[in-house]
Amino acid sequence: MFCNQCEQTAKGMGCSVSGVCGKKPDVAALQDLLLHAVKGLSLYAHEGRRVGVADPEVNRFTVEAMFSTLTNVNFDPTRFQAYINRCVELTVQLKEKVAAAGGSINFSDPSAGFKPAPDLAGLVKQGEEVGLVTNYEADPDIQSLQQITVYGLKGVGAYADHAAILGQEDDKVYAFVHEAMAALTQKELTLNDWVGIALKCGEINLRVMEILDAGNTGTYGHPVPTEVPLGHKKGKCILISGHDLKDLEELLEQTEGKGIYIYTHGEMLPTHGYPELKKYKHFYGHFGTAWQNQKKEFAQFPGSILMTTNCIQEPQKVYAENIFTTGNVGWPGAKHVKNGDFGPVIEKALALPGFESDEDKGSVMVGFGRNAVLGVADKVIDAVKSGAIKHFFLVGGCDGARPSRSYYAEFVEKTPQDSIVLTLACGKFKFFDKKLGDIGGIPRLLDIGQCNDAYSAIQIAVALANAFKCGVNDLPLSMIISWYEQKAVAILLTLLHLGIKGIRLGPSLPAFITPNVLDVLVKNFDIKPITTPDQDLAAILNKA
Repeated sequence: MFCNQCEQTAKGMGCSVSGVCGKKPDVAALQDLLLHAVKGLSLYAHEGRRVGVADPEVNRFTVEAMFSTLTNVNFDPTRFQAYINRCVELTVQLKEKVAAAGGSINFSDPSAGFKPAPDLAGLVKQGEEVGLVTNYEADPDIQSLQQITVYGLKGVGAYADHAAILGQEDDKVYAFVHEAMAALTQKELTLNDWVGIALKCGEINLRVMEILDAGNTGTYGHPVPTEVPLGHKKGKCILISGHDLKDLEELLEQTEGKGIYIYTHGEMLPTHGYPELKKYKHFYGHFGTAWQNQKKEFAQFPGSILMTTNCIQEPQKVYAENIFTTGNVGWPGAKHVKNGDFGPVIEKALALPGFESDEDKGSVMVGFGRNAVLGVADKVIDAVKSGAIKHFFLVGGCDGARPSRSYYAEFVEKTPQDSIVLTLACGKFKFFDKKLGDIGGIPRLLDIGQCNDAYSAIQIAVALANAFKCGVNDLPLSMIISWYEQKAVAILLTLLHLGIKGIRLGPSLPAFITPNVLDVLVKNFDIKPITTPDQDLAAILNKA
């Protein structure tokens, strides 16, 4: 196997024996094979659009399949076997439709005529043979840009899947995913071509985050500032982790009146700010921190656990019987339930002891999405004009296990008292419970939401720029980004598409970026690695 798609890849280069995330070589091979099959499907989907053939099932399947290969989503070989076989079925059907419409179906790339082995062992062998979906024969810098694009597409696929669940879709998102995957077969494309495709991925990701935002806020209302308890109530309990708001809503509906308290974990923390979710009285508080701490934290939770979307790690024996997966998430041996069918999760919670007593562990504030922040924009603008607020820091992104990630907590703690810290995604768990005070009633630490809510952060920046009649790069705003997986890659590409400069990225730079590609990013976007909090703060504030 070879996998270099996440930040914690072995030796900073790539996992070749077994994934640091827990991914085994057979699953790595099956994921590679699925992407190979999706590339073939994309060839026909891209050509189909040219001759007026569109297939909604192909669209939805494509982004779901891409999402399933994202880090910490699905580790179950049998699920990938089903994905691969379904992909080939859809490809055969689409090929016939394209041919009937007069489109070309004579593609030379092996992915176009891929035929899956009849059993799991055969599929694993095929996956080992095809390897990564990118072009091994291409120049290393082109390969780097292809990997950046594919990993960005995985992030796009995740956001598009979330949005579609809430009824929000845009065919130009699906069209680009197919176009970009098909482009991997075009060996004549140059380095500049791939730079353009990568930045186009950022543009499309902006659109898909926009429709996801519309789905979330249109369904559940705009988040409002909300105090979330970090302790617990005596009684039965269920812990929900991941990102999916629809799963949470359905779990809340199905547990209402059953004497079960619902707690969030990880990236589900910001959901407490949504009005349509807040109305459930048994939706109580937050338990634990970020995804990488789940083995310790889940072992201490006395109820059942539901994993939605990504972030699962290998369940430990002490809680293996209590954990359930849904949607794209999978782990061999873990009980999987269909979206919206949470009866088994509820039954398990009722059979477990729950918390024996109430406990107060303080609270944190969430709910500072764009609507809440822009609702006090006049106060923010006045505070900037008066000098009460001198700088904004966006410190957010993914969390992870590397000790070097302590940088982000130290950075936030050392930000000056006349600055505001905006944060989003699970990276905030390094500092989410820090008491930074306020500026004229405006909290210095504003939790914008999940990584899925990056659109809110962008809209806040754009609104501030419009208010001060300047560009985003002219604002007293610095972005300190932590990355771990492929949704972060998609967001970074979006920021680059928007022309955002001076981003500080850490805790380490992606293994799939070659020195020449990094040089392009530095020259065009002034992107730079983090150093130390003191050095970076001094450089930012002296420049400001």
